[in-house]
Amino acid sequence: MEASRGSWVNTTHDWSSVIDLDHLAQIRRSPTEFAPGGSLHLVLEVLAYAADEASSRGGGRCLVTLHPDGSLSVADDGRGTDTRTNEQGQVVKKPVMASKDLRFFDFPGAELLPDGHPRRGMSVVAALSEWLIHTNRRLDGAWTQRYEHGIPVTDLEPVEADGTTGTLVHFRPDEPSRSGETAAEGRLERLAMAMAWPGLDVQVDDRSSG
Repeated sequence: MEASRGSWVNTTHDWSSVIDLDHLAQIRRSPTEFAPGGSLHLVLEVLAYAADEASSRGGGRCLVTLHPDGSLSVADDGRGTDTRTNEQGQVVKKPVMASKDLRFFDFPGAELLPDGHPRRGMSVVAALSEWLIHTNRRLDGAWTQRYEHGIPVTDLEPVEADGTTGTLVHFRPDEPSRSGETAAEGRLERLAMAMAWPGLDVQVDDRSSG
């Protein structure tokens, strides 16, 4: 039998919290505080997790895609978001989208992203996006889940294994965060291709004008 969920050790997120509505509401009340620079900052928040994974594995690759509908996606080749099995045999994923990152959210001085603003966590991206689709591939299974403004609107839906591992985060920022997007695209590419995160090879595919 698996260990009870209450005994799981919290590292980056609180496993006991499936969704923190107050936390998501706090972010949505102050979008310019939590996502200065709009879409660019949100992409950097996602890239920071890929960089964490690359650092722990001795290297990694990441593809950032700018889509014609104003959405963006970040795909990495890491191990995938952590999942565990509870005492009822149900798969539980780490609540990275709907709860605070315990390392950064309340400690804005802990780390700066390449745009010079504090790292707060993936929940900022989810809370400030009309929709976000999180697809996760691990050695022991693969699934996808959709969020709207950080709130899950589907359960974990299994996807067919393809022999790879990694995480795909596809999201469409709220309209205010998409403002100035054209200017942000050039900044994004310069930042992504810079050596901001040693060991993470970032490529940018701009399909936004297609």
